[in-house]
Amino acid sequence: MSPADSQLLEPMTEAVHAVGALVRTFDLPPEPARDREEFLHRFSAVDEPALALLHERLGPLRPGAVWADELDTRLPGDGEVWIADAVDGAVQFLQGLPQWCVSLTLVRERRAVATVLHHPLLGETCVAAPGGGALRDGRPMRPSGKRTLDAALLGTSQPPGVAREPEAVRGAGRSLSALLPKAGAVRDLGATSWQIADTAAGRLDGFWQYGTDDANLIGPALIAAEAGLTVTDLAGRPWRAGADGFLAAPQPLHPLILDTILG
Repeated sequence: MSPADSQLLEPMTEAVHAVGALVRTFDLPPEPARDREEFLHRFSAVDEPALALLHERLGPLRPGAVWADELDTRLPGDGEVWIADAVDGAVQFLQGLPQWCVSLTLVRERRAVATVLHHPLLGETCVAAPGGGALRDGRPMRPSGKRTLDAALLGTSQPPGVAREPEAVRGAGRSLSALLPKAGAVRDLGATSWQIADTAAGRLDGFWQYGTDDANLIGPALIAAEAGLTVTDLAGRPWRAGADGFLAAPQPLHPLILDTILG
């Protein structure tokens, strides 16, 4: 772990805590949005000031880094990029549900070098940098010790743009049909990032997803790997940005999940 990267975790944590506190001050209308236009308007009213606060806090730390919201969906091959999601799980947040968090990752040459997730409602914060382990509120994160699929609670989700990936939609359906009869339970518990963090902490026993979703996966993948999970694509190769599938699970369960998915 580079000392410079590990030293970023403290100011990053302070920044996401400030953003979480800001987001909690917003009063949402009592009824959910009635259509997409209204949803996007409400989201922008929260997201824009929250992201502005992140830019203000983090800009001086890495003056040469660009922000992912200024790029196309693909990460650049070199240089540093901030990937920030002030309301990760916006659909849940705007529906009045608690499954959302603040997500922040610094990426260098398409690899996460520091990541922080903060759940304002739980008051929990997960951090990781390469080689430094994964910590939740200062304590090491430890995956589940389960060894059989029939006792496992698995999480899953879909990328925001899954409608543009028909093969990912088909893969999600096939994998869910394969795993439902064999797993103890399968749930979609909101923000992808926090579900992966819960897997790293042993609250979930595995998480998989079809589709390319670099922004939501690259930081949590670092937390998962640093906690000791096996993190691959859905062909069993080490996960990298640009992959069209994701699986994170403890070593005893990973091959059982993957074999079930692949049939």
